[in-house]
Amino acid sequence: MATALSERLSRIVKEMRGQARITESNVTDMMREVRMALLEADVALPVVRDFIAKVKEKALGQEVVGSLTPGQAMVGIVNRELAAIMGSGVSDINLAAQPPAVILMAGLQGAGKTTTTAKLAKHLIEKRKKKVLTVSGDVYRPAAIEQLKMVTAQAGAEWFPSTANQKPVDIARAAIDYARKHYFDVLLVDTAGRLAIDEALMREIKELHAVLDPVETLFVVDAMQGQDAINTAKAFKEALPLTGIILTKTDGDSRGGAALSVRAITGAPIKFAGVSEKIDGLEVFDADRHAGRILGMGDIVALVEQVTASVDMAAAQKLAAKVKSGEGFDLNDFLDQIRQMKQMGGLSSLMDKLPGAMAAKASEVDMNRAEKDIKRKEGIICSMTLKERTRPDIIKATRKRRIAAGAGVHVQEVNRLLKEFEQMQGMMKKMKGGGMMKMIKRMGGMKGMPKFPGMG
Repeated sequence: MATALSERLSRIVKEMRGQARITESNVTDMMREVRMALLEADVALPVVRDFIAKVKEKALGQEVVGSLTPGQAMVGIVNRELAAIMGSGVSDINLAAQPPAVILMAGLQGAGKTTTTAKLAKHLIEKRKKKVLTVSGDVYRPAAIEQLKMVTAQAGAEWFPSTANQKPVDIARAAIDYARKHYFDVLLVDTAGRLAIDEALMREIKELHAVLDPVETLFVVDAMQGQDAINTAKAFKEALPLTGIILTKTDGDSRGGAALSVRAITGAPIKFAGVSEKIDGLEVFDADRHAGRILGMGDIVALVEQVTASVDMAAAQKLAAKVKSGEGFDLNDFLDQIRQMKQMGGLSSLMDKLPGAMAAKASEVDMNRAEKDIKRKEGIICSMTLKERTRPDIIKATRKRRIAAGAGVHVQEVNRLLKEFEQMQGMMKKMKGGGMMKMIKRMGGMKGMPKFPGMG
């Protein structure tokens, strides 16, 4: 959806260039493109109609302000309405209850409920400093109980045991009792799902809701489900008083469709979005920023947050000092840079948050190949001894063969990595003490350019 809508809007913006006003004609042209992009993204038809009507109403006859073109003004209106339809801003999770605050997770099988339960546990522990207990009421899939146990451990929360021969309501009562006695702040209850809506599932989740009296009832929905998400949302809305939505798999190609439809159908705010498969891959949902992503404007705020959260600032400062002095940069530093990149979720995770034009440029690079190349470099450096990493000049033919065998690569790849490292080391030495400008001058293209302070 993001790519399609962004491309269509860009095309219309170019076509509307030079026009002084937003008119019935150019609004109709743009709305046709927006309508097609939304329908292709599986947004529900009633939602599309309502959205188009609101944009038209706000756009017609609007004066173009300042240096904006009609096309740019229209993109602004579309952006604001997209954010409004998804709930505008951030809707925080409600924990205002006598502990334990119970959160019920509902949704179909395959939507990612169990993993999302653990991700939410990690978020509450790290961001809200809460003591969290999880429990599984899915007695139909013993593997689901074990899965929750495993991912809960990864999240750093505590897991309450349940078995396939227990009744979900009995599990719920026992978990609440345990949470109260052991002073837990939050109890997360993972429920059973089905491949499709059925009476038994809805009856069971209603009973669970009555027993638990949760402060939050969160509907977990796969962002890539499309039209199916609408039918599921309707059924759960009729069965339960939903207080929020968690979108999973928003890193997929069709992100956006379910976000618009489910919010409009249920009336419940989207509270979180799953942005990767990792245990920390859950973001507080910000409608304004998500609208920007859909329109190809990227999410630079999220990119900065991701880098800030993942980068070891002490290590970064240490590296900066080495660059400044031009001394001491070795393969250990090279390895640190590779691992920092992996911690940030890799190249594809960063690219996902770039504005459309930059992402399109970056997409010309084969990301899978680039990611594999990074992993291969890490493997090669890890096959070296500490002495070899500190003094790469001692790595001759025999050592290269041993390193290549240890990393499972050809000797040529070890040679390539060492050459790249030498080039980087050489560049850093040239950057020492203002050598950067001398290097640029030697590269040519500086003749006839004005001199700036500090350029010599």
